Amino acid sequence: MKAKQPTIEVHDGDLPAGLAFPDSIGVDTETQGLSLQRDRLCLVQLTGGDGVCHLVRISADPAPAPNLKALFEDPSILKIFHYARFDVAMLKRWLDIDCAPVYCTKIASKLVRTYTDRHGLKDICRELLGVELAKEMQSSDWAAAEMSPQQANYAAADVIYLHDLRAALDVMLVREGRIELAESCCRFLSHRTALDLQGWGDVDIFAH
Repeated sequence: MKAKQPTIEVHDGDLPAGLAFPDSIGVDTETQGLSLQRDRLCLVQLTGGDGVCHLVRISADPAPAPNLKALFEDPSILKIFHYARFDVAMLKRWLDIDCAPVYCTKIASKLVRTYTDRHGLKDICRELLGVELAKEMQSSDWAAAEMSPQQANYAAADVIYLHDLRAALDVMLVREGRIELAESCCRFLSHRTALDLQGWGDVDIFAH
C-alpha cells in the first residue's frame, strides 16, 4: 500500500456541527503522558476513511464537546482504535464520553498475530499494509499553544490506516475462528476502562 497523504482539518474544542460520517471512524488521542490520573487529554483525531482527518484540540479546562459526544456515543457508528483501552478512558475522564461500539486493532492483533510480541501500530502497519509510520512526534508536547505541522501529520497518520488494518485483521480473525472472541473483548472495554479509572488498572480481579 502507498503511504496516504490526508487532508487535515484542525478544530478547537469540538467538531463543527453538520459533519457527516460513515458507519465506522478511525479514532486516536494525544495526551500529556500515559497516566490516566495525572495527564490530560490534548487532542482527539478522527477520520471517516475518506482521506480527511479532523484534529480536535482540547484545552486544559475543556468545555463539553456535544458534537464529539454525539458521534462517539452513536450506536450505529463503529469507533476503530489502536489500544482503545487508554483512549476510551481518556475520552470518558476528560469529555464524559461513553464511547461505543468499539473495535481495537491491538486486541485483534494479539488474538491472531500470536507469532510475535510486537503489536504496536507501527509494527502492524509495516507487516499488514507495507506502510512505515514515523514516530518522532510521539513524545512531543501536545499541550503547546501551537501545534506544529509535524505534529499534525503524525496525529493524522495514527488514524488514516485504521480502517485498512481492521479489514486485514478481520480476515485473520475469521481464518483463526476468533472473530467472536475479539468482538466480546471489545464489548468488555467499557468495563475495563471503568476499572482503570477507579484504581484497578494494575490489579487482575479475575486472579485467584
